[in-house]
Amino acid sequence: MARRSLIKALVALATLGLIALALSRLLAPMADLQITTTTVERTPVTVYSPADATDAPVVVVAHGFAGSRQLMQALAVSLARNGYAAVTYDALGHGRQPDPLGGELTVETGATVFLVNQLDGIVEYARTLTPGGDDPVALLGHSMAADIIVRQAVSDPDAYAATVAISMYSPAVTPTAPRNMLVMVGGLEPWVHHNEAQRVASLPLDGATAEPGETYGDFADGSARAWRISPGVEHIGVLYSKDTILAAVDWLNHAFGRADAPVEPPQARGSWILILLLAVVVLAWPASALLPRVAEAPVGAALPWRRVRPLVIWPALITPVLLAPLPTDWLPVLVGDYLLLHFALYGLLTGLGLWWIRRRWPEEPPPTHPPTRWGRLALATVLLSAFVMIGLGTPIELFVSSFIPTPERLLLVPVMMLGTLPFFLVDEWVTRGPTRPRWGYAATSVAFMLSLVPAIILKLHDLFFLIILYPIIALFFVIFGLFSAWSWRRTHHPWVAAITSAFVFAWCVAVTFPITTGG
Repeated sequence: MARRSLIKALVALATLGLIALALSRLLAPMADLQITTTTVERTPVTVYSPADATDAPVVVVAHGFAGSRQLMQALAVSLARNGYAAVTYDALGHGRQPDPLGGELTVETGATVFLVNQLDGIVEYARTLTPGGDDPVALLGHSMAADIIVRQAVSDPDAYAATVAISMYSPAVTPTAPRNMLVMVGGLEPWVHHNEAQRVASLPLDGATAEPGETYGDFADGSARAWRISPGVEHIGVLYSKDTILAAVDWLNHAFGRADAPVEPPQARGSWILILLLAVVVLAWPASALLPRVAEAPVGAALPWRRVRPLVIWPALITPVLLAPLPTDWLPVLVGDYLLLHFALYGLLTGLGLWWIRRRWPEEPPPTHPPTRWGRLALATVLLSAFVMIGLGTPIELFVSSFIPTPERLLLVPVMMLGTLPFFLVDEWVTRGPTRPRWGYAATSVAFMLSLVPAIILKLHDLFFLIILYPIIALFFVIFGLFSAWSWRRTHHPWVAAITSAFVFAWCVAVTFPITTGG
C-alpha cells in the first residue's frame, strides 16, 4: 500500500510538472503579441497582431464546422509572429456566437448564404485594421469555412490579396478566381480532399495536372495557384502542422510582396496541447485517491458473460432501427436531439435487458451492493466533475475550442442530460456495479459506437455531420473509461462516474455542436 501511494505521489508530481511546462510553452509565444477581443455585429472576434501592428497586412481566419476561434489559434499566433494581423471569429451558430446558423446546411442557397454574409461584415471590419485603412486583405479558412472564403473572394477578386483554403471542397473556384490561391490538405485526410485540391490547382492549366508543391502562375497579377500536402496529419491535425503553417506564411509573404521577409518557424502547439491534456487525464489517477469512499465493494461473483452478452448486443441493434423514423429537428443544437434519443433509448433497452436477465435466471443473482452513503456519493460526484470541468475544460477553452457556453447553450445542458443520464447510470451499473463483467466497459462502449454507424446510414441526410464528430465521441468514451475505472476503485460506486459522464457529455454537446434554426 505504501509503495502504491509513493508511485501515485510521483505520478502526481510528474504530471503537474508536465502541465506547468506545457502551459508555459503554449503561453510564451503569445506573451509579446497584441491580442484584442471585440464584437463585430454581435460576432465575437479576436485579433492577434505584432506588438507594433501599424503596418501589418491583415488576414481573416475562419474556422470549420463545430469549431471556434480557438481552433485556429495555432495559425493565428504564427501569422502574428510573422508580421500579420490575424482576425479570428466565431461563425454563426458556433462558439460563443449568440446568433444561430440559419438555412439548410447541405445546400448552397441555405446556410452558406448566411455564413458568406457574416464573413462580409468581418472583412469590412478587418479592412479598417490594414495600414491604409482600406487595403486588400487575405482570407484563410478550414473545411466548411474554406468554401465560404472562396465564395467571398470570388465575389470581388481584386479586393483580396490571397486565399488559403485548408481541407477544402468548393464548387465556386474558377480558373481565374480567387486570386493567388493556395490549397492545403493533410496527408491522412480522405482522398476526396486530395482530389479537390488537385482539381482546383489544375483549373488554370488547360487540361494539365497540377503537381503538389509546385506553384503555377504569377503573384504579381494574382494568378498564382498551388496545392500542398502536409504529411502525417488528418482533418484537425492539419491546422497544427508545421508544414501547413510555414506554407501559409510563405504564400502570404509572396502575395503581399514580402517574399524576402524572414519566417519564424512555428512552435509545436499541437503537440504541447496533447501533452497538456494527456497529463491532466493521467493526473486523475492519483487524484482519485482524494475521493471519499461511497460504499464497500460488492460481495459475490459477477454475472457470467453468457448472461451479459445480450445487454451488449441487442441495444446496439435495436436502437438505430427504432429511431430511424423519428424527426431530428426539434432541438436547436445540430444532431443533439438525435443523440439525446439514442442515449435515452439505448439506456432504457439495457435496463430492461438487465431486469429480464434477473427474472429469467433467478438462480444466478448478481452480488449484493452494500449500502450507499448518499452524502459521500454527492461529494465524490462534485469533486470528479470539478476535476474534469476545470482540468480539461480550461486548456480546451484556452487552446482548442469554446468550452464556456452562452446562456442559450447553457439551457441545453439539462435537456441533453435527459438522454445521457439514463444511459450512463445503467451502463456504469452493468459494467462497474454488481454485474461487472470483465472488460464490460470496453464492450459496451464499442457496441454503442457501432450502433451509431447504422443510425447515420439510415438517416444520412439528418446525421451526416455526426460523421465529423464521431472520433470525438469515441475519444470521450476512452478518456471517461479511465475516469470511471479509477473512481470506481476508490468509491466502489458506479454512479459517481455515471453522473459525471452524463453531465460532461451533455455539456460538450451543448457547447460544441452548432446551434441552428433548421432548414
